[in-house]
Amino acid sequence: MAEDLVISDSRDKAERYRIMIPQVASLVKDEGDLIANLANIAAALRETMNFFWVGFYFVKGSELVLGPFQGPVACTRIAYGKGVCGTAWKLKEAILVPDVDKFPGHIACSSLARSEMVLPIIKDGEVVLILDVDSDQLNDFNETDKAALMQIVRIIEKII
Repeated sequence: MAEDLVISDSRDKAERYRIMIPQVASLVKDEGDLIANLANIAAALRETMNFFWVGFYFVKGSELVLGPFQGPVACTRIAYGKGVCGTAWKLKEAILVPDVDKFPGHIACSSLARSEMVLPIIKDGEVVLILDVDSDQLNDFNETDKAALMQIVRIIEKII
């Protein structure tokens, strides 16, 4: 199977997501390795949506530990309840941050990140992974992103 994405040249976010999401589902459906799947999902999101950074953090004990990602070097470990990722883990809910400098306790893995969307991935009622998406633009995420990224989260929850 070819691992190529058909990428829309539309400026409309919803259209790009609409074309990408079924491709992501198809890409991971016959692959049993979680790391390989997460790596491809991160690449698909970054390539299709032109995000600054896309990656995953695994819950390991009382920390989040960096997993597959696309983009600049990132924070390796994040404590429970700390920063946007740790807070999303604690609250078990998605967090959209229009301006990371205004988020109390934000952890700046890169000074170039300006806005962020973080979504927990849940199995058996517990957060097991975090999907973290950063932009180098202020206020770059909206409800369209949240709804589409929740679809990606649902795909991941089916394969973990």
